[in-house]
Amino acid sequence: MKRVVTIFLIFIIAIAVLGCHKETDQVKVKKIITDIQAASEAKDVRKIMSHISKTYSDPQGFNYEGIKGLLLGYFFRYPKISVYINSLTISVEDTSARAEFQTVLTSGEKTGSLTDVIPQSLGVWDFDVSLKKESSDWKVTSAKWEQAEMMKTEER
Repeated sequence: MKRVVTIFLIFIIAIAVLGCHKETDQVKVKKIITDIQAASEAKDVRKIMSHISKTYSDPQGFNYEGIKGLLLGYFFRYPKISVYINSLTISVEDTSARAEFQTVLTSGEKTGSLTDVIPQSLGVWDFDVSLKKESSDWKVTSAKWEQAEMMKTEER
């Protein structure tokens, strides 16, 4: 009986240790990116802005209020927006993080087929996003985006 109790206690302790596993900062940053993706599709500006630092500033000249205006403009212009994220790479160092990825933005319905969305495509974009830990939350402090190379060559 003692042996069964000992094995049971070891089992409970092992589950407790595994259950206490903390999310890594890399996983937290990935969740921020995917939350922004989902909020973009839902046109939830408030949720997107909750992930943006008040000190946001990017190479395109946007600050916190400028990004908010840009989002509102896109959401007004396009009745339906779908966001597909490709090749997400995240690096974290202390209180700084960087996420690089490619997106396909479409104004068509999400059907799962690329041929269904290309005619209404907003484009393929490369993003380089910088984040900083503010208090205990990760916030986007800057983002650089440009049209993907494959799209640029088609326009020439």
